[in-house]
Order: sequence, then C-alpha cells, then structure tokens
Amino acid sequence: MIVVYVDGGARGNPGPAGYGVRVESPDGLLLDELRGALGIATNNYAEYQGLLAALRYAVDRGHRDVAVRSDSELIVKQMRGEYKVRHPGLRPLHHQARELVMRLGRVTFEHVPRTRNAEADRLANLAMDESRRAVTEPRIPAPPSGGERGTEES
Repeated sequence: MIVVYVDGGARGNPGPAGYGVRVESPDGLLLDELRGALGIATNNYAEYQGLLAALRYAVDRGHRDVAVRSDSELIVKQMRGEYKVRHPGLRPLHHQARELVMRLGRVTFEHVPRTRNAEADRLANLAMDESRRAVTEPRIPAPPSGGERGTEES
C-alpha cells in the first residue's frame, strides 16, 4: 500500500499552474515526490493533474492499494461519486482518473485539511513557480538553421 498526498493550484485561476504529489509508505516514510508545471490553467485542472500523476505512478509501479489524500473537497467527492462532474473541461480528467482507479486494486479517497497536505502544497508551489517563469521569461530566438555561419571580413 502507498499513501499519496496530491495538490494542485493556479495563481490567478486561471494562471500559472502546477501540481505536487508526495508518495509515502503507510508509516509515513517518504518514497517519492512528483511535481509538474502546467502553464496557464485553473485550480481544479491542476488538482486533477496531480491526482492523475499519482494514479499513474501507482499503476506504473505495480501498486494495488492506494490511499489518496487531498485538500480538494471537490476532487475527493467527485471521485467518491458524491458530487457530479458538471464542468465539461473536468469530465475527461475525471474519466481518466476512474480508468486508472479500475486498473488498481483498492483505492480510497480522503479529504484532509491543508495543514496535513503541506508537502504536496510545497511541491505544487514549486511547479507553479516553474510555470510562471516559463510564461514570463522572454524567449531567446533560436540560431539560424542549416549550419549557417556569419561571414567575417579580413
């Protein structure tokens, strides 16, 4: 069994977005940390991307029992079937998450307070910083292709 703490956020909603995942053993030993910069997105999109990253991690490594913990009441209750997924942009993400859950053995979803999700939040904030830099840094043009060189006069 693994315990995954997932979080996602966007500064501005939509804004520079990212997710964070902390993977632990049942006794709290850190197994892995994941994060991803998402560019411009919404909070809920980022939360789902964190959940999808955690579920893919579990599937790819052959874990069968997964406890998902998140401070997003929306994500937890949608995954439990307590809330409908009304936003059309979230439906495909929810569908992907349900498909991944079906590939696992036992998956539970628990809503936790932000204070218990601090490490996933830290990772999500690092990813949001990366998204913000990618959006705001000036682009440097690529050098000309074809191996062209400037000419020098002697």
